[in-house]
Amino acid sequence: MTDYYEILGVARDATPEQVKKAYRKLARELHPDVAGTDPAAEERFKDVSRAYDVLGNPEKRRAYDMGADPASPGGGMGGGFGFQDIFETFFGAAGAGAPRGPVPRARRGQDALVRLDVDLAETTFGVHREVQVDTAVLCPTCGGTCCRPGTSPRTCEACGGRGSVQRVARSFLGQVMTTQPCAACHGFGTVIPEPCTECAGEGRVRSRRTLSVDVPAGVDTGTRIKLTGQGEVGPAGGPAGDVYLEIRERRHETFVRKGDDLHATLEVPMTAAALGTVLSMDTLDGPQEVDLRPGTQPGQVVTLKGLGVGHLHVGGRGDLHVHVDVHVPSALDEEQAELLRRLAVLRGEERPDARLSAANPGVFAKLRDKLAGR
Repeated sequence: MTDYYEILGVARDATPEQVKKAYRKLARELHPDVAGTDPAAEERFKDVSRAYDVLGNPEKRRAYDMGADPASPGGGMGGGFGFQDIFETFFGAAGAGAPRGPVPRARRGQDALVRLDVDLAETTFGVHREVQVDTAVLCPTCGGTCCRPGTSPRTCEACGGRGSVQRVARSFLGQVMTTQPCAACHGFGTVIPEPCTECAGEGRVRSRRTLSVDVPAGVDTGTRIKLTGQGEVGPAGGPAGDVYLEIRERRHETFVRKGDDLHATLEVPMTAAALGTVLSMDTLDGPQEVDLRPGTQPGQVVTLKGLGVGHLHVGGRGDLHVHVDVHVPSALDEEQAELLRRLAVLRGEERPDARLSAANPGVFAKLRDKLAGR
């Protein structure tokens, strides 16, 4: 007996939702827009649909688990949602070879994914870019008809334009009428006696196009921008798919991005940190003043409001967090050393006592360690 659980790739104790999810996943993979006209894919879809017809019905599944096969001839298919109905749900009546009409020759084109590298400044403020894509476009010679100019499709003589043919097969139940796609026209109902020479009867050709796109502020690595109808044209001039631009932000040599906030390290002399000062710092918005209060400590953060990345689809921007790194000189001349010794005397620090403080790494140190994978 056929193992329907194995066909769907689910366990025997799978819930109805798990069975349905597995079926939908396989059905999408085997759809003609994905699998094309591969006969093996169509047979595989029939097996998957037959398995779901049994396992998706509580009564049939119960009978199957008891050793019966409701999908076999005489096995009790009964009423309800049958195999033909499942097949038509995804392929349409013509896809299963039913005598309701031919398969449309024109089909929707596939989507395209293009990666777009952008700088931090471009994701901060937004940018207009020109993107080149290689896709299928409408054949300029036949306009999607697939025929040589001056000619047109001809009704298939084998099936009379129905796209399917009926055959009589003998079985132990007697004669059975089956319906199959017409081999002469591949189910289209028409044949193309004189295909277009430029597109070889496809109705489309490959071409490189330039697309204009406005990249909004706030996009980040992994963000996708959808360009509707800019993908490849379908066979026989079918509707075009979409283009998805996937953003990849280049690493900046100064700033580290976290969400819509930016982080940077500013190295200052120990005298400036002790006495306080106003320093000029280059930002994405140009030079900005950073006010250091007297007694600024290493790792202290000064926040510059509204100088971060723009928020996606909403107004405003994030902040720029400046992490102070106090520089201690490693070489002093005699006069500088004497001044520091006098300062140590004035502060009573000639022989300072060492003190252990609680471990409390700065915000930027935590961010740096996280980015480094530590």
